[in-house]
Amino acid sequence: MKRTPEPEELMDEADQARAYAEADFSAANELFLELFAEAHPKDFQGRILDLGCGPADIPLRLARRYPQARIDAVDGAPAMLELAQQAITTEGLDKQINLHCHYLPSPEPAREYQAVVSNSLLHHLNDPLDLWRSIDGCILPGGQVLVMDLLRPETPEQALDLVKEYAADAPEVLRRDFHASLHAAYTLEEVTEQLQTSGLGFLEATRVSDRHLAVRGRMP
Repeated sequence: MKRTPEPEELMDEADQARAYAEADFSAANELFLELFAEAHPKDFQGRILDLGCGPADIPLRLARRYPQARIDAVDGAPAMLELAQQAITTEGLDKQINLHCHYLPSPEPAREYQAVVSNSLLHHLNDPLDLWRSIDGCILPGGQVLVMDLLRPETPEQALDLVKEYAADAPEVLRRDFHASLHAAYTLEEVTEQLQTSGLGFLEATRVSDRHLAVRGRMP
């Protein structure tokens, strides 16, 4: 199936952002956390950068699991960040998680993070290399990278089957977005080519579920 880019990058309509924040992505987000835990012991105390944090479910999960870590979470959608801040404040994690509103690539990249993560951002970007260049500019030598995203199905029929399986009871706006995102996602081969182009060919892209891929590895 040929890739079809999404018409818009940012989920900045208030209703759309709230529907996304209230949706149940616990299975995928818990998978993300377990992949992160494979490379980080429970006493990890470094700085984590989350690119495309959305309503901050991933930063919140990381903060609970790694109470000594400090997390900077970035998103370009103010409506999404407003919901993220509400969730962070509710859990009393304002001192551990800091939110930042800007687009990629990072306006002032600084190599100060022991880990850089991103969940479900890659397929939204007009230029996927913006993500890989941002990671390369922000992470310290020896730092760990974890990027998880949707994996494009082979056929339109497979995309519809995934929507029926995982979003049958979701609001229409989420079913529509999920379907569009599956068409906009990349294949393992395409992501591997992006990594080679960005000088990050030492990172490994693998399939981690029936609808997700993950890029993982340690910076030299």
